[in-house]
Amino acid sequence: MLTSLLHTHVRRRLPSLALILPLQLIQTTAALSLPTLNADLLDRGVVPGDIGHVLRTGAWMAAATVLQLAASVGAAWLGARAALDIGRELRAAVFGRALAGAAHEVGRIGVSSLVMRTTSDVQQVQMFCLTMCTVMVTAPLMCFGGIVMALRQDVALSGVVAVVAPLLALAVGWAVRRTRPLFRDLQHRLDVTHRLLREQLTGVRVVRAFVREDHERARFDRANTGLLNAALRTGRLMAVLLPVVLLVVNASTVVVVWAGGHRIADGTLRVGALTAFLTYLAQILTSVMAAGSLFVLLPRAEVSAERIREVLDLTPGPSSTAAPGGRPARTAPRGPVPRAASDRIAPSGARDDPPTGRTTPALELSGVEFRYPGAEEPVLRDVTLTLRPGEVVAVTGSAGAGKSTLLDLMVRSFDPTSGAVRLGGTDVRALGRAELAGAIGYAPQRPHLFSGTVASNLRYAKPDAGDEELWRALRTACADTFVTGHRGGLDAPVLQGGGNLSGGQRQRLVVARALVHRPAVCLLDDPFSALDQATEARLRTALAGEAMTTVVVTQRVSALCAADRVAVLDGGRLIGVGPHADLLDSCPTYREIVLASTSGEAV
Repeated sequence: MLTSLLHTHVRRRLPSLALILPLQLIQTTAALSLPTLNADLLDRGVVPGDIGHVLRTGAWMAAATVLQLAASVGAAWLGARAALDIGRELRAAVFGRALAGAAHEVGRIGVSSLVMRTTSDVQQVQMFCLTMCTVMVTAPLMCFGGIVMALRQDVALSGVVAVVAPLLALAVGWAVRRTRPLFRDLQHRLDVTHRLLREQLTGVRVVRAFVREDHERARFDRANTGLLNAALRTGRLMAVLLPVVLLVVNASTVVVVWAGGHRIADGTLRVGALTAFLTYLAQILTSVMAAGSLFVLLPRAEVSAERIREVLDLTPGPSSTAAPGGRPARTAPRGPVPRAASDRIAPSGARDDPPTGRTTPALELSGVEFRYPGAEEPVLRDVTLTLRPGEVVAVTGSAGAGKSTLLDLMVRSFDPTSGAVRLGGTDVRALGRAELAGAIGYAPQRPHLFSGTVASNLRYAKPDAGDEELWRALRTACADTFVTGHRGGLDAPVLQGGGNLSGGQRQRLVVARALVHRPAVCLLDDPFSALDQATEARLRTALAGEAMTTVVVTQRVSALCAADRVAVLDGGRLIGVGPHADLLDSCPTYREIVLASTSGEAV
């Protein structure tokens, strides 16, 4: 999984990565030459007292050191740059797929887990790439080169290397095999802890209102303790590995010094040769340890790669898929949003097509059925609804009837399982994303605002909108009064999620955002829920004055009475469409909804 994830990114950087090999080769060669030069300096310069030889050999050692340093810095810079670029690309890929992925699959993974996969998991893969670039070539070269050079110094002492190196390799292999499931559990517990923390901080007012601080603190303590225990299990294993490696290294050094000391006393081994052999032994064991660090990082990187791949393999949402007939959906260009789709819809009244004389519907649903993947029953069944240009249609029904899902199909958050949704006579699946967004304004049920200013949030729909366009949308949404009252006006700050605004203010700003680009069709999902009746009446009047087709999901009787027609959903079926007065007589379900909303008063 890790190899397949990195294949494309590594292949793209082969020219720069190829430079790492010669640089590390130079670095390793220089490092391996230093112990031999040092042995020669001792045996032929220091012991005989030949100062000239000491100076000449010392100069060669200084040159080798400078060369090693330069090559090491160059290889490290190239490796670090490649690893950071790969991390940046992976973060961008995960973020992009999370935005484009099908809503139900993104929801299955969860926001908290997506955040951890974009940050922590990418960081683990990036760290592995950095270690691989600096260790993958150096460690084998240093190990095999050190063995060759150690054999040149003394063959008999090299038997220690033949025993020690396999022992270290076995220790590292054992650690790698044991740590993989531990790292998977650790990443899962990080997800859980992050989810709880985000949930509790977001809902801190609810927690305080119900005096549930102790309960939430206990929940977080359980998750935090689970994370601690998972980290301790992993840490204990790593803590055992390091002393084992050090024990093997130090024991081998003692054996070499003991055996070499006796041979020096016998005159069969020079002091310089013993010093060089000890240095080569340290280099060999250090390279094995470095390779071990790479393999210790490998299990966690593999687990993180699996989690990243799970996001990258998400099924694209409808707005990211190809249009019918295999034509790719067009993506939004930079600059102004095109109005091609909205231009096909008459802004008010009806328009007759010259060839046929028929009215072109602003929005049309034909035999629409929608079923969530894996669901036994569809959410919507055989819904057929035609919206005329300039018409205000209210959609109502009991909870879970499919009202918000109906709007999601219109804005193409989902594609219908069967049937078609047409905008201006064109199947929405045949429209590009920018074209569809230019024709439809959408205010979701949960009014979400981004951190920034009032203007930056309103320009989300039309980046090049002027101040007058923003004030026009604010006046229509009845939001100009409170925006003017804020210091800064359009430049007034907005906290993440609109935390510094009331529910009604957030709701009106979201409606204004949907109106900035003057859409031909405006979809409003429960836009009056946080508004008082006077503000609601002003907002309905202002919306009715706009040259657009409006679909309003609402339960408020005043909004239902004011609509041109009302569409009633029950159990995913459209059971009634018509004016308020007619439905009161012909649709029992609608009459129950109205009577329940008015506490049984006459309407």
